[in-house]
Amino acid sequence: MFAEMMPRGYRVWKQSNSGRSVTFRALLLLLILLSIVLVLIFGNNSSENLSPASGISLKKWNSFNSLVQLDPTVEFRNGTDLISQIPDSPKGVLFLAHGCNGRAANFWDKSPKCKTCVGLPEERLIVLHALARKFAVLAVSSAGRCWTYGEELLIVKDIIKWWLAKKNLEKLPLVGLGASSGGYFISVLATELKFSSITIMIAEGMFGQMDITGSYPPTLFVHMPKDEARKQKIDKYLVVLKEKGIDVAEIKCMEFPLSPNYFADVIPGIDQIMSAKLFKLFKEKGFVDKNGYMTNDGRAIRWKAALREREIILSDKSLLNRIQEEMNLAYAYHEMTSLQSEEIFDWFESHMSLSDSN
Repeated sequence: MFAEMMPRGYRVWKQSNSGRSVTFRALLLLLILLSIVLVLIFGNNSSENLSPASGISLKKWNSFNSLVQLDPTVEFRNGTDLISQIPDSPKGVLFLAHGCNGRAANFWDKSPKCKTCVGLPEERLIVLHALARKFAVLAVSSAGRCWTYGEELLIVKDIIKWWLAKKNLEKLPLVGLGASSGGYFISVLATELKFSSITIMIAEGMFGQMDITGSYPPTLFVHMPKDEARKQKIDKYLVVLKEKGIDVAEIKCMEFPLSPNYFADVIPGIDQIMSAKLFKLFKEKGFVDKNGYMTNDGRAIRWKAALREREIILSDKSLLNRIQEEMNLAYAYHEMTSLQSEEIFDWFESHMSLSDSN
């Protein structure tokens, strides 16, 4: 009935083109199916879309290219090196303290301005997050393998105050972030300098050996609960600090699965082919389970020997340290992490207030 009501020309066109119409619909369906497959392959394997148990999203190494670029200034004072970068119109200053065996050079990529820089994946992303949020960044290298709390504490205090005055940043809020040994160091430095807030990463701080008052800065613990002994100490200090009237909080960092694209997404210098090759090798060797999770801490497995056995050659030996860091991070026992940077900088900003001096 409906067909009889249509104009004669329409019926003739439809009848004469019925074969081509079927072919067009088939091609359209094929294109749709192909698009879905491509999204599943490239979308699900992309670490930018990977959502670990904590609900955060992994940032690709070049995520900030359109916002900020790493452009460090290297200086030397009081027997140690310091590296810094100041964005346009900074609203705060971030002091960074590395862990044992670390140095300030870990936070920036190698460049003509910093030939000794190494740009470890998590460290460089923390700096990029800071710059994008308009924080000036200062990192200082420890004198030895790990930080100490005597003379070195006073030296670093002097360096920070000297640098703030030199850059005319004294009136901006000062915040601090330290990881592992640097976390212990920051917890003590906060009794010597006026921080608006601090973040202690993968460390419980030195609170059992200090006389803490209510003037101590708001403190955020970023830790990995898989380290049960450290978790118990952090749980204890959360209560102790809160009872002294100090604003405290914690962020728990959980393990997450690797993917074939993961290493290429987070490490400059590794392409998709090499990333997939590494992931395949790690699965074959049992370093990664069927769901992509690390079966042990990256420090505890012989993955470098596996690369040599399989004759997998990286374009740069320094990539080994970068791969190591990301494997440690995925296992989530003890590693610096940029994954919670948005929450960390939200914490900093929520406690910032202009001060006359530090």
